[in-house]
Amino acid sequence: MKNKHISIIGVPMDLGQSRRGVDMGPSAIRYAGVVERLEELEYEIHDKGDIEIGRPGKDEQASDGNLKFLSAVSNASEKLASAVDEVIEEGSFPLVFGGDHSIAIGTLAGVSKHYNNLGVIWYDAHGDLNTAETSPTGNIHGMPLAVSLGIGHPTLTNIAGYMPKVKPENIVIIGARSLDEGERILIREKGIKVYTMHEIDRLGMTRVMEEAIDYLKDKTDGVHLSLDLDGLDPSDAPGVGTPVLGGISYRESHLAMEILEESKIITSAEFVEVNPILDHGNSTATVAVALMGSLFGEKLL
Repeated sequence: MKNKHISIIGVPMDLGQSRRGVDMGPSAIRYAGVVERLEELEYEIHDKGDIEIGRPGKDEQASDGNLKFLSAVSNASEKLASAVDEVIEEGSFPLVFGGDHSIAIGTLAGVSKHYNNLGVIWYDAHGDLNTAETSPTGNIHGMPLAVSLGIGHPTLTNIAGYMPKVKPENIVIIGARSLDEGERILIREKGIKVYTMHEIDRLGMTRVMEEAIDYLKDKTDGVHLSLDLDGLDPSDAPGVGTPVLGGISYRESHLAMEILEESKIITSAEFVEVNPILDHGNSTATVAVALMGSLFGEKLL
C-alpha cells in the first residue's frame, strides 16, 4: 500500500443476518494479532475501536416489509460512514472489520464521497445484490451492493445523504457461486463484471485478478476491497454464517491479495462475516489476518 497509516474501525454488527455471533468478529480479528502483524510491516496503526450498535426490540425485526432491523442497520451505517469519512480526511487508510456484510453500506458511503469514480472488488460467494422484493430472507447483509448502486429502500440508499455510491461498470465480483434469481437479473441488466468459481477454475486466479485490475485501474480513482470470508471454501474459513461449498482456496486468496498489493490500486478495505461462534479455534479470524498480511505487503522472502 502507498499509505503507511492504517486506521482500524470495528463494526460488531449481527443484525443484517440471522445467525448470531458475527458481532464478535472484530474482537476475534484483533485477538488473532492483526495489529502486531501490520506493525511488523512498518505501518502506523490507529485502532479507532468499535462503532456502537444498538440492540433493537423484537417489534423492530420486520420494521419495513421484508427488511429486517432496517432502522438499526441504517443508524449503524450512518455512524460507520461518518467514521470512515473522518479517517480518510485524516489521511489514513480505512480498514474495517465486521460484523456481517451489511456494514459495507456504511463503509462505501464513507469512502465513495472522496472519489469521483470509486471501484469496488467484491470478494464473496454471494452477489449481495438483493432488494426487499427479491430477497428470500429479508436479511440486509444480502443487499449492500444493490444499496450502494442506489437500488433499494431509500433509508439505505441515501446513507450519508447521497446516492449512488458506485457505478455498475466499476464493480468486479470475484468468487460468486450462490446467486438468487433477482441478483442474476440485475447483474445482466447492469452489466456487472462477475468472475464465478467457473472462471476462477478455468482461467486461474492470476488471470482473474490481472483482468479485474486492468478492468478497473484506468477508469477509477480509488478501489475498495470488500472481502467476505465466505468467499473462501468452508474448509479454509469455517466460521461464517452462510458457507457455500466449492469456494476459493486459502492459497488462491493469498495470491489474489498479493496481486492486489503489487497493483497498488486498493485505497480502502473491509473484512467481514467472521463468526467465532461457528469457528474452530478462531481459525477464520486467523485466515483473515493472514490475508491482510498479504494485502499489505507481507513477503516470504
